[in-house]
Formats: sequence, structure tokens, C-alpha cells
Amino acid sequence: MRIDPRPLPAVLPFLGELPPLLTRLYAARGVQSEAELDKSLARLIPYQQLKGIDAAVDLLVTALEQRQRILIVGDFDADGATASTVGTLGLRLLGAAHVDYLVPNRFEYGYGLTPEIVAVALQRQPQLLITVDNGISSVEGVAAAKAAGLKVLVTDHHLPGDELPAADAIVNPNQPGCEFPSKALAGVGVIFYVLMALRARLRSLGWYENKPQPNIGELLDLVALGSVADVVPLDANNRILVYQGLERIRAGRARPGIKAILEVAKRDHARITSTDLGFILGPRLNAAGRLDDMSLGIECLLTTDFAAAREMAAQLDGMNQDRKSIEQGMQREALAQLKDLPVESMPYGLCLFDPEWHQGVIGILASRMKERYFRPTIAFADAGDGLLKGSGRSVPGFHIRDALAVVASQHPTLIAKYGGHAMAAGLTLPEANFPLFAEAFDAEVRRQLREEDLTGRLLSDGTLAVEEFHLELARALRNAGPWGQHFPEPLFHGVFQLVEQRVVGERHLKVVLKSECGSVKLDGIAFGIDREIWPNPTIRWVELAYKLDVNEFRGQETVQLMIAHIEPR
Repeated sequence: MRIDPRPLPAVLPFLGELPPLLTRLYAARGVQSEAELDKSLARLIPYQQLKGIDAAVDLLVTALEQRQRILIVGDFDADGATASTVGTLGLRLLGAAHVDYLVPNRFEYGYGLTPEIVAVALQRQPQLLITVDNGISSVEGVAAAKAAGLKVLVTDHHLPGDELPAADAIVNPNQPGCEFPSKALAGVGVIFYVLMALRARLRSLGWYENKPQPNIGELLDLVALGSVADVVPLDANNRILVYQGLERIRAGRARPGIKAILEVAKRDHARITSTDLGFILGPRLNAAGRLDDMSLGIECLLTTDFAAAREMAAQLDGMNQDRKSIEQGMQREALAQLKDLPVESMPYGLCLFDPEWHQGVIGILASRMKERYFRPTIAFADAGDGLLKGSGRSVPGFHIRDALAVVASQHPTLIAKYGGHAMAAGLTLPEANFPLFAEAFDAEVRRQLREEDLTGRLLSDGTLAVEEFHLELARALRNAGPWGQHFPEPLFHGVFQLVEQRVVGERHLKVVLKSECGSVKLDGIAFGIDREIWPNPTIRWVELAYKLDVNEFRGQETVQLMIAHIEPR
């Protein structure tokens, strides 16, 4: 692992009366003006800039006026679950008479609005179908819905294919011709924007002259959760949405389901950070979609009954424990496939398959292997009927969805279908095609990346002086976010004397450190360490990459280093 300095602009911007360290941290993350640090809702990009928003609102106003039956078709991950919840609750708040949701079971129907899901949807006799976090590639599914006489509104954020579905309206910042400046909205962010536009239209039509105007800001806790869990880039617009949602959660105004999941996870809602959304709430919500049916997660978020929410949160927590166990077994099997392969012979693009692997967990496995070997990785599982489903994760500088497009164009019969983003993608292919696909994918990675691109690299914000290891700075860094994808939490590095070391849990290393000059004693923790190296009493000095954090124990707050990388010196 290499630790490199995070690049800084030649001239630091003026960001108001901020401490120099914060100015440097923000500048290194692309902040160019003080206005970008304003996280008030008034700074959100106007919904009017979304292509298709007027047509979408026309459909929804008609549906509300005619009391039509509306069915939301979501996705089975945390973004899809929060988007389904936001769409359902938001439309009910705004006056829709009949709103329901449907999430495809990933093991029966796969992803998106397929003709098979349309057939299931028709049993509920909807008049308007709304997709959330999917639909932009559902050409056949939308055609089936239209043929059945339904109106269709597609809301999505994924990259479109060569052909757009023939929906009555499409809202997607990534569709051709959309000038919305932020292409990073999550699916839940897109449906929230649609609700903002709908409320404005209803207000102009006089719907709220004799009654209070609904506050769709009540849904921002869900928008924050879905945005962080889907790992979308936290540009200035997304940072506003996430910040506002976090403030609701911290103030105790979150949905009962979110409160219940935090309670089960033993997390204090008043101290929650964006990292907790991604690593505490997101995985528990995702567990339902990975192992069973995401409806449990959505019902947990929808309910207003805290006792019911707590019961469902406990079920989600149990599923997450099961998911961890399955994932650990799959990791061992994947490592066994690669252990005898010399580094020089390892593919640049890893493709892994075991017929016993769980479809719902292959995305996590691909992520773990990518982190370990620093190369684009796709893990496959048996999907039945002679097909494999793959889930891929990429490294910076390699757009995995576009790479699949290249492979598909070079080998037209190789891949049955694919889709995704720059850093994550999914695909389906015949099992017999796996060896050829693995070869073609590796060739495409080799075409784009060099050997030095496959070396793990951490970007550091520099070293901290002895006098900077204090609670005030740790608190300031925690509150300076929200941090996340493309707006990473500050990471520092340095050499420390290792005073104490012990393993807690199965693979977590607790340490006591002294600064290089020996004048300050610090606690630190490293998660998921290599048990073949640690603990080791012969190691006296270590180089760390770390985050400055606040640890609370029995009501006392102390500085703690969250160690991202540790190696002997």
C-alpha cells in the first residue's frame, strides 16, 4: 500500500474565516467558493433544470385529481428501498388516494421493470406505474406496461443504454439532453426532486389554500440514507441533502424505522455521521434484499409504529448477521481460488465464480476482493437456467460499465444483459460463456490500465502536529462533512511508537501509540487486520494512515485514531 499526498490547487480559495487546515481539506476536495459550504435547502439546484420534470408532474397531477391507483416499482437495494418509501410516503402526503409499491424479488425476477414484473403489477390494477432507482434500461418492461394501458413514469439515475424506454415521462439527470448540473443524484434523490416539483405545481393550483402545505422535508432522513448507502458522489448538491437528513436524525426526528435500526445497532442517533449511514444502517437494510425480500426493509421504513419498527429492525439485524457469515465463507473460497496464483500471473481484471455462491452477496464479495487485490473484480453466482449473474466493482480510473459495453460490442453474443455505473456494474451471461468473458474482461482492463495502476494507494491530507491531537479538532472534522464518495473523510499519516497492542473481537487491533517525539499518548483501532502479522511484540514503530475521531466511553470523550492502514517501520 502506497501513501501519497492528496493534490492541492496551486492557489487555495478563500472560504471565509475557516481555520487553515479546514481550508486546505476543502480545497483538496474541489471546493472553490464559500457558497459551496452552504448546506441550506435554499442552495439546492432547482428542480426546473431536470429534463422531463414538467411531463412527470403533469402525469402525477392527473393521477391525484382522478384518484388513480399508483404503483411504485423499486429496486432491492438501500437506494431502491428508500426511494420506494419516499415515493409512497411523499405521494400520500401530497394527496394521492391510492399508492402502493412493488419490489422485484432479485432471485425470481432480477433487476428492473421487466415484462414479468409488469404481469405481477397488473394484478394490483394500477393506472400509473412509477419506477424508482430503475427503469431507464427497461425498454421491454415499459413497452409491456404501455401495451396493458398503463401510464408510465420512469425516475432513475443509472446510465441509459442506446435506446430509451417509451415511457410517458422520464426523469433522470443522466438521460441525453438533461442539463441538470449534478449527475450524481441517487435514485432516492431523483424521486425527492419529483415530489418537490409536484408540491410546487399543486401549490400553484391552489391545493393548499385551505389546508397546511405538506412538509416533504420530513423525508430527508430517507434521502440521506439512500444517497450514502448507494455510494453516489457527494457533490455540493448531495451534501446538502445528506446534511439535512443527518440533522433530522440527530435531532430525533427520523422515521421510526431508522430510529429502530440505530437502536438495534446500539448507535446514539444524536452522534450519527454519514459513515454510520453507509456502514451501520445501509448494510442492515440491504440484508433484506440480499438474502430474502426487500419488502421487509421498506415496511420497516414505512411504519409509524415504533414497536413494529423495532421488531422488523431486529429481523434485519439477524439477516445482516447471516449475510456476514455467508460473505466470510465466500471470501475464504475466493481466496482459495487465488492463493496459488503468482502475482505476475494474476489477471488485471478478476472474474470469480463458484456454483455455491449466494447471488445476493456477490457484490460485497467483489468489493472485498477489489480492496484486497486493487483491481477491477466481478464475482459470479449461479442464477439457474444455465445463466450466471455477476456483480462487479472497480478501481479509480476504470469505468466498469463502459468496459462491459466494449466487451459486449466486441463479442455480441457473450453477455445477455448488463448495466451500472463507473464503479459498480451488474451483468448476466450464459455459464458456458464464463471462460471467454473472463478472458475478454481481463483484456479490456489490460488495455486501459497499467501495472502501476493496480497498486493500492491512499491519499493523505498530510501529517498532524503534536498540538493538533485534541478533541476540538476531532469534533470540528466530524462536523465539517458530510463526508463520503468523492468527498472523503480527512485522512492523515505519520510514524508512531507502538506502546501496546492487542486483538479484540476476531480481527480488530487496539493499540496505544506515542507521537514520534514521544510527548503525546494516543489510542487507536484498526479493523480487519491481518492475523498473520498482528499482534507482534517485536514491532516497536509503525507508519499509519488514520482518521482523527472522537471515542465516547462511559460518558467520557477522548481522541481516537481510526487506522485505515498500519505497517511496521
